[in-house]
Amino acid sequence: MKLPFMVNNKTWQALSPKLLPFADVVSKDLPLSRLLRLSLFQVTVGMAATLLIGTLNRVLILEMGVAAWLVALMVALPLVFAPFRALVGFKSDQHRSVLGWRRVPYIWIGTLLQFGGLSIMPFALILLSGDTHWPIWFSYLASALAFLLVGAGMQTTQTAGLALATDIASEQSRPRVVALMYVMLLVGMVISGIIFSFFLNPFTQFQLIQVIQGAASVTLIFNLIALWKQEARQPHITNSANKKPDFKESWSHFAKQGKIKRFLITLGLGTAAFSMQDIILEPYGGEILHLSVSQTSLLTALMSGGALCAFALAARWLSKGMDPYRIAGFSLVVGLGAFSAVIFAEPMDSPSLFRFGATFIGFGAGLFSVSTLIIAMQMENLGMTGMAIGAWGAVNTTASGIAISIGGLIRDVVSDLAQKGYLGDALENPAIGYMFVFHLEIYLIFATLIALGPLVVYQRKRISTQFGLADLPG
Repeated sequence: MKLPFMVNNKTWQALSPKLLPFADVVSKDLPLSRLLRLSLFQVTVGMAATLLIGTLNRVLILEMGVAAWLVALMVALPLVFAPFRALVGFKSDQHRSVLGWRRVPYIWIGTLLQFGGLSIMPFALILLSGDTHWPIWFSYLASALAFLLVGAGMQTTQTAGLALATDIASEQSRPRVVALMYVMLLVGMVISGIIFSFFLNPFTQFQLIQVIQGAASVTLIFNLIALWKQEARQPHITNSANKKPDFKESWSHFAKQGKIKRFLITLGLGTAAFSMQDIILEPYGGEILHLSVSQTSLLTALMSGGALCAFALAARWLSKGMDPYRIAGFSLVVGLGAFSAVIFAEPMDSPSLFRFGATFIGFGAGLFSVSTLIIAMQMENLGMTGMAIGAWGAVNTTASGIAISIGGLIRDVVSDLAQKGYLGDALENPAIGYMFVFHLEIYLIFATLIALGPLVVYQRKRISTQFGLADLPG
């Protein structure tokens, strides 16, 4: 019995190219069915991200009464592993194996870590809920371990998986292949957000446990299917007798290319600007706008849908030769309007305005991620595919984790000060902690625009983007 994505090539050829936005990445050696099968690892990463950042933070804070700063710390724990993404990418570039594989061992290790974290997470949440005779510190330790395992698995799988995707594609089609991988990440977030919303309506702790266990099973099955017969064995490359370059020297050489340091600073600031609200956006909708668990879980799907639309727009602009740095600048301007809408949703008591703002936060964040990923791929040199993608991922995820942690802490501290009257009667409002974070994100967007400016001038004559309209859904 064939799976839906394992169809004959003639079936794809019979369809109109307009219905297959990635049709031009297909070749005799790289059929679309193989690409879609490989992209399943991105679906599982998107599913895990939706669960951790979208659903669990709302449930832990409101339904289980856990402090927002503690939830923010736990959700950010998976990102502790993020700085090692460049190292993982480098190691997968230089891996020595008698089996002749470079990427598969790392993807498999990441899968096992992700599966293991999701498997123990329900039991950790039971302890955290107080339904136990164990000391409270043990519940915190168990929950932290579960979140950390999932995060390490996600980072390892995604870094090695994207490197494998570029390995099996031709040089001309590599950006478009990686673009397909990114689209599937967003598709995974959209679909999982909708599914989680359906199964958690009405919410019970037992249903939450079932959802997490189901996510663990899907992760293992999908990643097994994704890996099957993808990487060719190359003993001549992975031979242990080959000289292994030093990571420190390789990174030093990589970091000296162009204005990479300024680009990474810009990437970090922009990512933080779009990520700080991740841990508090759903609690804001639940506590301030009185939305249900099901309604707030749907927010992740709306944000991911906005990111998909951003991908389509980026494809159109890039096909016309637009500088990706300018696209990044536009995404920041969109973010200013999106956060303003979320802020005004509270005084106007408008859930619709809140959903509108959340959708465009996803749109702006998606546009920023796409444009910076394209820039990072154009910086790839010396055959260090894993290094280039790992550096982008390391800065992106680390900045996101730091921002998420700070966002939850600021919300708790400011809300506590406001409720105790230290900020004055005018600010004695449960929404003030959330508002402080949203305003801070606007200031970070302005800081990112300042950092980005010189890069637009610098790259104006240097970047030539071959990224056609057919590259992404448009």
